[in-house]
Amino acid sequence: QVQVVESGGGLVQAGGSLRLSCAASGSIFNINAMGWYRQAPGSQRELVAFITAGGNTNYADSVKGRFTISRDNAKNTVYLQMDSLKLEDTAVYYCYVVSSSHYWGQGTQVTVSS
Repeated sequence: QVQVVESGGGLVQAGGSLRLSCAASGSIFNINAMGWYRQAPGSQRELVAFITAGGNTNYADSVKGRFTISRDNAKNTVYLQMDSLKLEDTAVYYCYVVSSSHYWGQGTQVTVSS
């Protein structure tokens, strides 16, 4: 059984910062990639950022220059540092893990207020 658990969401003012963490545990091996998606009310889930086992990264245009994704392979953990947050970053953020199968976390709410 595999568990994917996010943490670090919350309420922050526009221009502020938050750091999300996601840890994968259980019967999971050889993680190829880890990433973050988000879903705002009434919108489809969208890719925010992705990082491969080798450290290659990919970002949505809307977050480039503001968000930074990183990972600790030894801990099967991925992080998302979010700076200069905007109102439109408000969403539920989901961790996504790719190994022999695909796994999703339960989501963590990020709310940016004015």
